[in-house]
Amino acid sequence: MTVRTIEPAQHAAAKVAGFTYLFTTLISVFSVFYVRGQLIVSGDAVRTARNIAASERLFRIGTVCDVIAFVGVILVVALYVILKPINRHVALLALFCRLGECFVLAVITVNDFAALSLLGGADYLRAFNTQQLQALAYTFLRIHTAGYQIGIVFYGVGSAVFGWLWFKSRFIPRGLAALGIFSALVMAILMPAFMVFPGLATVVTPAYYGPPGFIFEVGLGLWLLIKGIRAPIIK
Repeated sequence: MTVRTIEPAQHAAAKVAGFTYLFTTLISVFSVFYVRGQLIVSGDAVRTARNIAASERLFRIGTVCDVIAFVGVILVVALYVILKPINRHVALLALFCRLGECFVLAVITVNDFAALSLLGGADYLRAFNTQQLQALAYTFLRIHTAGYQIGIVFYGVGSAVFGWLWFKSRFIPRGLAALGIFSALVMAILMPAFMVFPGLATVVTPAYYGPPGFIFEVGLGLWLLIKGIRAPIIK
């Protein structure tokens, strides 16, 4: 039996990853479920526009939270540092998928500012009536949702691959790693399904598929931050 050695850089990266997991997960939950859940009314452009106009500062805070979370590139680089000794090529695949996620999700944030511009009441917008502006703003918010689904496909694939590396490494409990693989694959499968069958998203809501991923990310973040990674015994 041998013990797999862990480099100091891996220990440091584990702490960075643990903190980033917790921080980005919490602000993402705040943005998606509190801010957007409170302000955006599904299928109702008028109420959505009124909500955003009445709580513009909150909407902007939610957008900034999204940007901060999407700059989670620090997290994926840390994960690569930890897991590349297990399989460098597979870790690179996971890294590029998660970078693709960060890029897509960062770009779609522009839609929030487009919606705000349309609802801002500038003089050049007088060419459109109020209902047209509200409908256009809501369209940009719908595009944001579609872009988010695309980003989550990259997230699901990348996280599943990282989860497999976690499972193989034994750096963390294998049960936790298995939960990560499961939750990521569910995301990677559901998002394309929502694109093909939009009505499915109204039936299979985040309340069903979100908790496993939330439990995994919070659990992994706490584990890495408190306990770090352990050197497994290889038989």
